Amino acid sequence: MWLGTQWGEPLFHELEQLSPDSILGLMGKFRADPSPAKVDLGVGVYRDLSGNTPVLSSVRRAEQEILAAQTTKSYVAAAGREEFNQAVEELVLGSAHSARRERRVRTVQAPGGCGALRLGAELIRAAAPAVTVHVSDPTWGNHTPLLGSSGLRLERYPYYDTAANGLRFEAMLERLNRAAEGDVVLIHACCHNPTGADLDPEQWQALLQLLKRRRLVPLLDLAYQGFAADLDADAAGLRLITEQVPESLVAISYSKNLGLYRERVGALIAIGESPARADAMLSHVLQIARGMYSMPPDHGAAVAAYIFGNPALKREWIEELDRMRTRIIDMRTLLAHELGRAAGAGSFDFIRAQRGMFSLLGVSPEVVERLRDKHHIYMTSDSRMNLAGIMPHNAEYVAQAVAAELPRSHSSARAAG
Repeated sequence: MWLGTQWGEPLFHELEQLSPDSILGLMGKFRADPSPAKVDLGVGVYRDLSGNTPVLSSVRRAEQEILAAQTTKSYVAAAGREEFNQAVEELVLGSAHSARRERRVRTVQAPGGCGALRLGAELIRAAAPAVTVHVSDPTWGNHTPLLGSSGLRLERYPYYDTAANGLRFEAMLERLNRAAEGDVVLIHACCHNPTGADLDPEQWQALLQLLKRRRLVPLLDLAYQGFAADLDADAAGLRLITEQVPESLVAISYSKNLGLYRERVGALIAIGESPARADAMLSHVLQIARGMYSMPPDHGAAVAAYIFGNPALKREWIEELDRMRTRIIDMRTLLAHELGRAAGAGSFDFIRAQRGMFSLLGVSPEVVERLRDKHHIYMTSDSRMNLAGIMPHNAEYVAQAVAAELPRSHSSARAAG
């Protein structure tokens, strides 16, 4: 330890130790738990039946072919690989999207979905620093720091009722109808995190009409394309919105559906009201990126672009994605069944109807704490569960532990309902 005094107080003397991020802290507690019965339902990564987050076969094959042909590690481009960006546009927006035909779409590779969200936030702030961004209640825990630390003002709109285990759609529309013209609405495109409760086609239509009437700008977060139904169905609401509003932003992640978590592969799609406006938006995004991270990482984007552009590899990837989605749906069904047996018929049937990797169990932080401390079952304090952590061998154990820790009145009400 340096003990010199001639410099006075050290620069960082006033900094206090911060608490770890809630998810990162949960990861640490899980790793330190020696119990062989421990179950991780907290961290939002896909796991196969062995508990591993696999490297997809399509990804492994693409990597081998890319590395065999690669001759340089020089920078690619500030916006990322052009073939990646074009493939992303087609995968997300579809081949017949009007904004693509009218050349109003600009896409930039980003360091993961988080990087895409932050680029979008900084672009919004550059255009209208006083604007408010409306986010769902609840929403993914990292939305607030990613968007809010850019300096933007955030407000919540009602989305999910944990007591009734369903959407608060009318309350959502009522609140957004009072938003100021030009405000931004953050919308989960599919597989809502943390609830797993998505809008149905009629609700997407109603939301579209409200956005158009109030002249609100959508910021769509697409982190789980392919995890609800299939690639096209999961983008249907997004395509509906972006076809009919003049301006929109789409933040995309390939962590889940390609398993490229550590490669940080994402993209921001910016749609302008005209080609000239889209060019202006792109110029600002590139300048923002230059000041944040300078140039994007390439390996993961190269892998994604190679798969998207190779028909055989793309078919293989889609088959792998189908198996991942099916496994999660199977675990939803199994867990709901076991919870029904342990806590009363119909107790947690809502889990079957939700989509994607997450569901809100709907219990208090105190119950979550008891599940962790007494039963070694780990989930976030809001009772968000990652269904990929449920296995055929642990579903009954989890269900019985949940039933044991539910307040008696809670269990009775569930069983009666």
